[in-house]
Amino acid sequence: MASAATGFDGDQWIDPHMATKRDYYELLGIQRNATDDEIKKAYRKLAMKYHPDRNAGNAEAAEMFKEVSEAYEVLSDSGKRQRYDQYGHEGVKSAFGPGGFDFGRDFSHSADFQDIFSSLFGGGGGGIFGEMFGGGQRRRSRDGSQRGADLRFDLEIDLEEAIFGVERNIDLPVTEACGDCAGSGAAKGSSRETCRQCGGQGSIISGGGFIQFQQTCPVCRGEGTIIRTPCKKCGGAGRVKVRRNLALRIPPGVETGSRLRVSGKGEGGLRGGPAGDLYVILHVREHSIFERQGADLACSIPVPPDIAALGGDIAVPTPDGIATLKLPHGTPNGKVFRLRGKGMPSLNGSGAGDLHVRIAIEVPTRLSSSQKRLLQSFSESCDAGNYPDAAQMQKRAEAFMARRDVLRAHR
Repeated sequence: MASAATGFDGDQWIDPHMATKRDYYELLGIQRNATDDEIKKAYRKLAMKYHPDRNAGNAEAAEMFKEVSEAYEVLSDSGKRQRYDQYGHEGVKSAFGPGGFDFGRDFSHSADFQDIFSSLFGGGGGGIFGEMFGGGQRRRSRDGSQRGADLRFDLEIDLEEAIFGVERNIDLPVTEACGDCAGSGAAKGSSRETCRQCGGQGSIISGGGFIQFQQTCPVCRGEGTIIRTPCKKCGGAGRVKVRRNLALRIPPGVETGSRLRVSGKGEGGLRGGPAGDLYVILHVREHSIFERQGADLACSIPVPPDIAALGGDIAVPTPDGIATLKLPHGTPNGKVFRLRGKGMPSLNGSGAGDLHVRIAIEVPTRLSSSQKRLLQSFSESCDAGNYPDAAQMQKRAEAFMARRDVLRAHR
């Protein structure tokens, strides 16, 4: 399966499998039940060790610094950590986007970077470092809008649906912008007001000189605005719970772990912010005929012993219909034949895999008296030359027993 995303319809794309990544807890050297302080302490130690300014020209250290920073970005956020604990890397990949971890973004742990830079360069906790990293606060849009969270939905499909593609309707609960207040949280006829405590900044700076301390405003909780009269419908939250029914198009060739992204169908944004995305993780059920092996399919076909011995045609089901497979005489049990291009279709439309047909010779049952007599007569007419494999096994067994007797006699 191609590792690159395959787009379709403009707003939905598929990401088959995430690259193998180390466990975040393992990277930081902590237990899965580690406290926030333990996580922060482990991260600071590793970030100082691998920081590029201490390892100039060391690509391995730079990559390690990136990995531990990504791990801390997830584990230091309770929501992301919960998704990671439940779904692994796939559950939090959306937090970093298609390109992975982005060092150009605003870090939720910027205060920790301040401490690291202070240790590296001997600086204080404020001043230039506070300006570089935004004083420990996330950047907010000027109008206070906020993007909605991404959602994950796990969907089981049949192998036939994975082979041929299908349209499925899914029903899921989501939050969307309140229609009464347009997502502002304020009642009709009113609006959000600038917080007088922080002047709309969302944070308060105390201290003076070189050392300054910055903390989230306790009145507006970092929003920069407050609501005097909350909306009755949403209670001031700006969003309401609804059930949404979506039509999802699943393309041919998907497999377990394939991920579909539906843009703008996640949680609704706040105060006019854009909605998040919906990520649908596919799980393909086991099939009664076919086994999937990457792009190939495999199946076992029962064959009567007479056809296996004399040769003949057998019918084989394939995604393209029933195919006829000609068996040569003397086909052994377990022999595998390959039908080219009869496997899974490729996601990018470049052909299909193969179908591997395994021969399973079926022993006849419920024989009549006449059939038994015929088989007995056939058996009496055969000799070792008709069963070369059995004859070879008998010779090997006799050689083993002779060797065994020699060794036992000299014990």
